Amino acid sequence: MEDMQLLQIDSVNVCVRSHYMPLFSRLGPYDRSLIDSLAYDDQEYFEYWGHEASFIPVARYPALAHRRAELGHWKVMAKLAEDHPGYIEAVEEEVRDRGPLSVGDLEDAGQRRSSWWGWGHGKLALEYLFAKGRLNVSHRANFTRYYATPEHALPREVLELPPLERNDGIDDLTMSAMRGLGVATEADIAQYWRMKRADVRPTLARLTAAGALEPVTVEGWRDPAWLLPGMAIPHHVDARALLTPFDPVVWAPRDRSERIHGFDYTIEIYVPEGKRVFGYYVYPFLLGDRIVGRVDLKADRGANRLLARATWIEDHADPFHVAPALAAELHTMAEWLGMDEVEVAAKGNLADAVRSHA
Repeated sequence: MEDMQLLQIDSVNVCVRSHYMPLFSRLGPYDRSLIDSLAYDDQEYFEYWGHEASFIPVARYPALAHRRAELGHWKVMAKLAEDHPGYIEAVEEEVRDRGPLSVGDLEDAGQRRSSWWGWGHGKLALEYLFAKGRLNVSHRANFTRYYATPEHALPREVLELPPLERNDGIDDLTMSAMRGLGVATEADIAQYWRMKRADVRPTLARLTAAGALEPVTVEGWRDPAWLLPGMAIPHHVDARALLTPFDPVVWAPRDRSERIHGFDYTIEIYVPEGKRVFGYYVYPFLLGDRIVGRVDLKADRGANRLLARATWIEDHADPFHVAPALAAELHTMAEWLGMDEVEVAAKGNLADAVRSHA
């Protein structure tokens, strides 16, 4: 977590929720309850908008002050305030008096409609107060957020830290992104914390002038890049890991995985089934220092098995090398998830080879 700096939270549970996966990818089997314990019991991490909704080290809380000030200017909130004067303040006071509360605990939560902006006015008010930092997430139950005051959800010593000015906050987030990326372009850095490139550009100039970052040219990259000074570059990488679609190795910008791994990756979860190329929820497979394949995974909880619905190899990779390694990793993942077996379906140009080892 110190290396990555944040974990993107995602609700999709077709295999395992995404925020549990990056640590398995790096460490192997571990106790998934540790993440929730570190965040909600020990308060070492908190939920906020980082790279989308994320677990973030509490040390970053002062750096995100400008984001709390700038988020929440949504037209739907202006209409809510107009149609229901005092409602948002009443929700905040209710959480302060009775919290932690989920949206279902509110005395007047309103009716949920269809889309994201079709939330009931209770959920809208809670999310607005969360975005502004007037409420935080104290814990989750069955993935449902429970909202509480900052005094309840965050350590007192963190709340007592002075908020960073906007430029200082962006400097802090930029250095945090570089810690996660190692070497990166302006676009890479901006996407890590969902910042605007126009904000990152002057920050890079400031940090370079101060010697905090080193400008470099990377062979094959069109854009200039930056490096953390003194960063150790390994002579050999011996990785074997399945990567969630929301792992920092493969998340946006899409061309970073193309630049580093020659890997063209699109999350197809929102693509109509008939138009999907590789599958619904596809995990890239990292072996050594290259992404060598991808597998569409599903936890078949009724049969207590990990199902590889489609298994593919990249053009540059050797199936005799990849297949046994992927089969072994699937078994390790199944055991971590408490599954009894691995089943490899016939779909995909690597399926037969992996099945022979599974």
